[in-house]
Amino acid sequence: MRISRLVVAAVSSFGIAVATVGSTAIGGAAATAVATASPTIVVQPGAVHAGGASDAPPTTAYCVQHYKIACYEPAQIRRAYNLGPLLSTGIDGRGQTIVIVDSFGSPTVAHDLAVFDKALHLPAPPSLLAIQPAGKVPAYDPNNSGMVGWAGETTLDVEWAHTMAPHARILLVETPVSETEGTVGFPQIVTAEKYVINHHLGGVISQSFSATEETFPSQASLLALRGAYTDAARKGVTVLAAAGDSGAADVKFDQSTYYRYPVTSWPDSDPLVTGVGATQLHLNARGDRTAPDSVWNDTYTVATNQFIDGGNGPNPMASGGGKSVFFARPGYQNPVRDIVGSHRGVPDISMSGACSGGVDIYQSFAGQPAGWYPTCGTSEATPLFAGVVALADQVAHHGLGVINPALYRLSALRAPGIVDVTRGSNTVSFSQGGKLQTVHGFAARAGYDLASGIGTVDAARFVFELASLAGH
Repeated sequence: MRISRLVVAAVSSFGIAVATVGSTAIGGAAATAVATASPTIVVQPGAVHAGGASDAPPTTAYCVQHYKIACYEPAQIRRAYNLGPLLSTGIDGRGQTIVIVDSFGSPTVAHDLAVFDKALHLPAPPSLLAIQPAGKVPAYDPNNSGMVGWAGETTLDVEWAHTMAPHARILLVETPVSETEGTVGFPQIVTAEKYVINHHLGGVISQSFSATEETFPSQASLLALRGAYTDAARKGVTVLAAAGDSGAADVKFDQSTYYRYPVTSWPDSDPLVTGVGATQLHLNARGDRTAPDSVWNDTYTVATNQFIDGGNGPNPMASGGGKSVFFARPGYQNPVRDIVGSHRGVPDISMSGACSGGVDIYQSFAGQPAGWYPTCGTSEATPLFAGVVALADQVAHHGLGVINPALYRLSALRAPGIVDVTRGSNTVSFSQGGKLQTVHGFAARAGYDLASGIGTVDAARFVFELASLAGH
């Protein structure tokens, strides 16, 4: 499983409870796929850390002046997605639970969320509970880069799902393994998710991680991991997954060598999962748009490369998207068959995730300096959309289950809650083997495309549209 690069930070006013509970078995499902041969599947989070820590939430003006990139606070993101009319009428996630799945979790997440809330004038959630259904998580080790990375991912996921649905409960599901031989890592995640689904613990599951499809050792090895998603579909639970942060490219088993042709990742490519891509917002200090959203692609932005990697680039930093080699086109994508052909296309929808336009997070776990960081990636976009789904669950008074058919129906109807993204692409370049490589991806266009999906949302409209169509 892969975690992408990200920027994160921390604070606290309530305690976090941790429980180790029993696990359930994983099941399988059928689909068309292409087999590859290798023993390692790497599961990592999909967030990008940028720059160093600051003592206070950096404003857009501060980030532009000091980092040469934009960054945003909750009030700006909420205004950009038109959450105000919903929040002012009590559509704020109350009665709902957002499930966030991360390996290891963070030892300071409760404290960090409390600091985040106090500084940015957000209420504490009704509850923040951590469970460990797939076994006890090892003690946090600040010298373990994997644990440090997952702690940052956890912080981002919790703080920004909470931003979008401030009165929803948050259930953090921690797993004890990130990466080992075979497909270990994913089975523990599936076990944990099945526990959540079978015990009716939440209506939407947010997954900010993925693995390149081509890295799975066989078709059967991937299909055997779909049990949680088939279970969720039967029981009315919506599952989301980040579409990746390397544009049309993605990494091989060593996590540093890129495929030199377009690839996609799983679980976002699963037909029972909603794949969430990333856009770049262009906002002023109030959160008003100064330009239409575009596909997130910082590959060729010198200031972003300098801020994150210390060089001029190019480095592949863009929203994932493309055609699956494992799954055939699902029926709900028949209206966009001219784009996806006979394959499942991803992403389905997009939210903010650009590094030049990242969001502020607070973190305080050991292993990195405590403070505020701009953060970016599809790991940002996915919990943002999880919050929106929780609002729709509240309006519908029930879980919506697999929402993809409704998304494509809304797009075909040109529903006002769907905002088309028509600018940008996920083509990326990078140096590899002593040469500059370019993986040509997909351009945004009117309607569905393989860079932004059906587009993004106007939440005040979209929440009611989704609630009326999904889950029926």
